[in-house]
Amino acid sequence: MRTELVTEPGDPSRPNEDFASVGLPASGQGGCAILLDGVTPPHDGTGCVHSVPWFTARLGGALTELTVSRGDLTLPEVLTRAIGQTSRAHVDTCDLSHPRTPQATAVLARWSADTLEYLVLSDSALLLRSPSGTVTPVLDDRLARLPRSALATDALVDATLRNKEGGFFTAAADPSVAEHAVTGTVPRHEVRALAALTDGATRWTEKFQEGDWTALFDIVAKEGARSLVDRVRELEAADAGERAFLGRGKTHDDATVVYVEL
Repeated sequence: MRTELVTEPGDPSRPNEDFASVGLPASGQGGCAILLDGVTPPHDGTGCVHSVPWFTARLGGALTELTVSRGDLTLPEVLTRAIGQTSRAHVDTCDLSHPRTPQATAVLARWSADTLEYLVLSDSALLLRSPSGTVTPVLDDRLARLPRSALATDALVDATLRNKEGGFFTAAADPSVAEHAVTGTVPRHEVRALAALTDGATRWTEKFQEGDWTALFDIVAKEGARSLVDRVRELEAADAGERAFLGRGKTHDDATVVYVEL
């Protein structure tokens, strides 16, 4: 088995808000990959005394432990418990009802000798490559399907779209969002490798349109995850002046890639 994890902050002067882990039980049977992309808050606060990295570290740690140790739980159940556990850690000090309470996108993958389970919530991506080389993207595209006019202001997103029916969902303080995740199970023998990526890394395909998901996967598999992140940074730097590609709120974003060859 080959595993690789690369993460880089969008701004070296700010903490990286992503979280990633690969869990390989001592038994040698199965494993998991966890990826979170923390949602950068606005300047007017979140109702929480803790930072987004504090939140993603605790949620990611809980997800890793539960995914590895509780094979009897489905991945939505794992996410439900992890969100609840994290919420209890700061409910007494923070306003968890605030729409900008610390939150994150989530990708979970867990494999055994027989199956591979997955869960995707919000706009991070999971790519599955078959033994024949076919790459299948697993995406929660609810945010991408919203009209651009609906995303004109953060206030509108918070008031009418965030973690609500008809909008999109993130892992925040309400465990019930796990019910809205994209989930599935495939036979283990149908997956040769997988890649989980935050949207700071998927920009190569989604924003800059340099190649499709198969081309992106090829870069990670053949050249390494660092090569993909470096390519994204080069494209961002070239575009920083003209801002030619609409829909990109930041010049640079935290970029994280987890790659696993089974």
